[in-house]
Amino acid sequence: MDKLNLPDYSSLLRVSVAKKQILDPVRRKYVALTPEEWVRQNLVQHLLALGYPLGLIAVEQPITLNGLQKRCDIVVYNRQAAPCLIVECKAPQVAVTQKVFDQIAVYNIKLNVEYLIVSNGLQHFCCKVGQASHNVEFLTDFPSPELVIG
Repeated sequence: MDKLNLPDYSSLLRVSVAKKQILDPVRRKYVALTPEEWVRQNLVQHLLALGYPLGLIAVEQPITLNGLQKRCDIVVYNRQAAPCLIVECKAPQVAVTQKVFDQIAVYNIKLNVEYLIVSNGLQHFCCKVGQASHNVEFLTDFPSPELVIG
């Protein structure tokens, strides 16, 4: 898989019946290793390394928007079980464009979180969304768990 702009978490890989898989600690199982899943699982590992509790992270979180079923790549919840951060993952070869930001913004209409992260594993864009003003402040790094979950 592509080398990402994250610490190395490649020890989570295995080959089973001629297909590559990666361990998803959130879903507690091995899943098919696609380029987007590679990014998603490396970001999960990075959030864990930053100190986010495993029990507050959801992967492929289903939501309903205008009657349509969608899935958020990663959602982090606070200790009151309210969503507080959404991560949208793309494969490394997919450019992070306005369309990707629009996608996560649509998810945030439903979840109304304060922190958003968009990443293709090579570029990471972290931002804080003003709840009342809807101003977007881009951050220089991933937000700390203390900021996000309290």
